[in-house]
Amino acid sequence: MKKNIVFLPCISTGDGRSNPYQYSINSWKYWCKKNDCDLVVMDELLCPVEDMKITWQRWHVLDILEHSDINYNQVLVVDADTIVHPNCPNFFNLTNNKLAVVHNEGCYDWIIRSMENYHKHMFSDEPLLFNFWEYINCGFMIFNESHKSFLNDFINFYHNNKENIIKLQETYHVGTDQPIFNHFLRKQKIEHTFLPYEYNMCDLPRKEILNNELTMTQVGWVYHYNAIPQQFGKPEYWMEKTYKHLYEN
Repeated sequence: MKKNIVFLPCISTGDGRSNPYQYSINSWKYWCKKNDCDLVVMDELLCPVEDMKITWQRWHVLDILEHSDINYNQVLVVDADTIVHPNCPNFFNLTNNKLAVVHNEGCYDWIIRSMENYHKHMFSDEPLLFNFWEYINCGFMIFNESHKSFLNDFINFYHNNKENIIKLQETYHVGTDQPIFNHFLRKQKIEHTFLPYEYNMCDLPRKEILNNELTMTQVGWVYHYNAIPQQFGKPEYWMEKTYKHLYEN
């Protein structure tokens, strides 16, 4: 029987970054049980990070599931620095069986720099940039079997352009896979549907909803602890605080 899958890359690289990821795993485990889905945690590297960053390795997701004899219907690939609200609606019902994404409500200076530089140096054959308000955050994306060839093409694109990709990242301090995914999605003309910000609430401090009252838990469903300035404290603090507020109180 095919089931919907939540796929969570959660790999320790020894730098302490993964310390709070158990809160993420536990929250998604609860949500999956409540919504009759299966949680699959990617906790091993496919290859050394020097050859391919974890953000790229995760796009082997459908191959990983198939090689593990896991039958899937739809698959959410979600970052491990997220906490899901226990009452989050079943977003798998909102996709219309398309690739489902969420706009990256974040630093538009970084977003536009990423878009422009990758367009100039890697996608100049595409006549126009897409709208910046349609730029996607890759930390919450829902796929199905029809997207397998697209993901394989995306991985092959990395292997064929690896040196240039790394050079661009180091030169312009832009994203790893995310800006390229955005361009590649349009280049391949993959139909996709946007879900509301509530399902991938990025850049919480900029929205003034990351505070001791945990305001974001009152206005949305999936909290993404990225882009947190040092003065706000570490993501570990906020993930633990949010998890205990939602699941232990």
